[in-house]
Amino acid sequence: MMTPMRYVVLVLGIIISLHFILSFSHEEYGRATSISRLSEQFGGSKPHPPYENGVPEDYYVSTPPAAEGRRANATFVLLARNGDLNGVVMSMKQVEDRFNKEFHYPYVFLNEEPFSEEFKDRVQTLTDSKIEFGLIPKEDWVQPAWIDEARATEARKDMVEKKVIYGGSVPYRNMCRFNSGFFYRHELLQKYRYYWRVEPDVNFFCDIHYDPFLLMQDQKKVYGFTVSLYEYPATIPTLWNAVREFISANPDLVENDNAMRFISDDGGETYNNCHFWSNFEIGDLDLWRGEAYSKFFDFLDEKGGFYYERWGDAPVHSIGAALFAKKEQIHFFNDIGYRHNPFQHCPQGELHKKGKCWCNPKENFDYEWYSCLKRYDNLFA
Repeated sequence: MMTPMRYVVLVLGIIISLHFILSFSHEEYGRATSISRLSEQFGGSKPHPPYENGVPEDYYVSTPPAAEGRRANATFVLLARNGDLNGVVMSMKQVEDRFNKEFHYPYVFLNEEPFSEEFKDRVQTLTDSKIEFGLIPKEDWVQPAWIDEARATEARKDMVEKKVIYGGSVPYRNMCRFNSGFFYRHELLQKYRYYWRVEPDVNFFCDIHYDPFLLMQDQKKVYGFTVSLYEYPATIPTLWNAVREFISANPDLVENDNAMRFISDDGGETYNNCHFWSNFEIGDLDLWRGEAYSKFFDFLDEKGGFYYERWGDAPVHSIGAALFAKKEQIHFFNDIGYRHNPFQHCPQGELHKKGKCWCNPKENFDYEWYSCLKRYDNLFA
């Protein structure tokens, strides 16, 4: 005959066994009953980046959503040439399949030359959304006449000898300058508030059943990214000197509670080379249109670094966002699986399942040695 104490031990053993079985077989149960979760509930949550809170459930829509549902004033933006057509089709098809077939946001295509009829026909077959094709004004694209061509030529030659990627390319520099300070001024974008930048030959791995534009709008975010990394120092040797000069002359334009700690480890004395990889951006166009960034870009442009060096739009945008926005207004889209060769962000755990992502979760750049995501996380530590 079993004593009462033996019954108690038996029952406890059964309960503990069930707990371990459920913890391993049901991830949500394991997470909910973990020591860290229980300690948060009883001792208060620890500081953490906002993206770890996830997207509120009320942003997710049924499939298909109501055509008259709430929408942001937003568009996709693609800078492309006619020769990029196959890569554009690949990227755009994934945007449609993963997201836009439910939300029907328009597209703006920009090119320094007129788009061919073949280009227009092929992209228009991919979507029911409105598409506009814009020509970039020559003065917004080509190297300015005031640039000292002899100096610029010598700089390109030096970079080629040092095997700096795109070191000898003038068109690449034109593109970087245009994306840094002119794309948002194009007439076709004037009617929009938010944009999603898409490039040829990229991958979108996960279904997105909520509207990132509305998330940006409602939570007053101004810049969103998926990948962050270090810039190649040889392309920007004097960029930070120019940034410090601008800050010194315009301290009133720098936002309080900014993200300086993402881009500098010593309070702004030096640049740590971290930037958001700008081939993916979801942003508020008013950030770039505002007084602070407008003056900032014009100041940098006058230095000539886009041509005398090889300043990229990624560090320029990233420094601008870090200085002129509050840190809470910069958002990591942890749930959007994305690849621009050779780096990719692949959502982990439940986000991978929820998005039905087809990327390998083991191939994720987030915390590799060359990633800057940990610095972003530390803004909120």
